[in-house]
Amino acid sequence: MGLFSRLSRGRAGSGRHGTRGPDAQYLANWVHTHTGVEAFVEPQTTVTPVTVVLVANDGEWTRRPVGGVHGARRLGEDLHIPVYDVHKTGYPQRMRDYDARQKILRNRAREA
Repeated sequence: MGLFSRLSRGRAGSGRHGTRGPDAQYLANWVHTHTGVEAFVEPQTTVTPVTVVLVANDGEWTRRPVGGVHGARRLGEDLHIPVYDVHKTGYPQRMRDYDARQKILRNRAREA
């Protein structure tokens, strides 16, 4: 098997199956175990497919591929959560605050 045949197979979870599969199951479980979850759709880049970032009330977040923009919208409908385009809304402040708190906690743990 050559290099190009490996690349042409694509990545797991980035296929045409939309919101089915292990990524969708992970996201559904994540939504059910967190409160106030909102979804933010990130555009495709040269190295990643369209992804969705789920952000909880406390700012904790997770990111997974979702099978395109339509997959992200379908995920929001299936899980009854709002879906926003990150280009239009940006990331919520609570997400940045959460990351800052986690950095402080990691630094404290390293110093202890």
